[in-house]
Amino acid sequence: MGSKTNGGDSITFGPRIFKTGLAVSLSIYICSLFNLELSIFAGVAAILAIQPSIYRSWKQISDQFFANIIGAAISLFFVYFIGENPLTIGIVIMLVIAISIKLKMEGTIPLTLVTVLAVMSAAWHEDWFFALDRLIVILIGTIVATLINVLIFPPKYKESFIELVGKIFQNMSLLVRTSISDELTEVSYQELSKKFKKDMRKIEEQYQLFDEERMKLGKSNQLAARELILLKQLLKTLQEGEQLLDTIDDHFFQSKLPEEENKIFDEQLEHLIKYHEYLLLSYKGIVKENVDNENFKLSKEMYQIQGRLYDDNEDSNVRLLIIISSIMDYSFHLQRLNKLIKHMK
Repeated sequence: MGSKTNGGDSITFGPRIFKTGLAVSLSIYICSLFNLELSIFAGVAAILAIQPSIYRSWKQISDQFFANIIGAAISLFFVYFIGENPLTIGIVIMLVIAISIKLKMEGTIPLTLVTVLAVMSAAWHEDWFFALDRLIVILIGTIVATLINVLIFPPKYKESFIELVGKIFQNMSLLVRTSISDELTEVSYQELSKKFKKDMRKIEEQYQLFDEERMKLGKSNQLAARELILLKQLLKTLQEGEQLLDTIDDHFFQSKLPEEENKIFDEQLEHLIKYHEYLLLSYKGIVKENVDNENFKLSKEMYQIQGRLYDDNEDSNVRLLIIISSIMDYSFHLQRLNKLIKHMK
């Protein structure tokens, strides 16, 4: 079941792929218009300059311009005063990497190293003007890629984030519902879990992108602060679900619960994941609002188990209390998500 659920991912021809191809073509074309040699370096620069957000695109162009000038200057200095040989290139490469790290411009390193190789090979075999042409070619690729990234198909952060929330929840729902009942095969469960965790890292990075852009570019009109809090809570509930799954995996099956109590845990998880699904549908305006916070609390039976476990200090009981604590955290953040959704209506 699990392999069918997450297998066979299709190739997606998305905006970033299109923008990369367009940036490479346009960069090479512009170089040909000005009769600049080795325009392929412009294509390489364009590939490396495409960034996942508008803020990072603008930052990339300023950092890259500065880093390329430094790289080119160091390259020409070494070629002129030390000589033209492979050892010199290796020394310059190491020096440029160290300077980029010191200036906190690690993201510029790949393209700056391309600049170093382009300039030093030109200075080695041709003349300094030819080396300058190669630097200009690389800057053209960087600038063109940045402008295309900003002006064509700008990132739709909220839409892609919400779409990914739904996709991740579907996988998480199946994992939570079968984590205790143990209905999935081990291989299927592990494959689904691996994909779930990979998507979680992806959505955390995606949230970081538009939070970063809002703070750095002041785009409060694009994403209101209150809405940003709600999106952050959508992410937080998924993170709590991930933590719950990890806790169950670490502690539950070592505890050897009686069958009737095992069933109570299973029903509690089913109950909470059902309301998590309901909240996502409510946020999208698909279902009516009739959720009471009582629906998110632990069942009476779970509290009874919790009380019994406190009376005994055995290792297995401590493990179960850790799981109950994680369930309560998940429940708390579902309640908070419910309140935020209501305030947004």
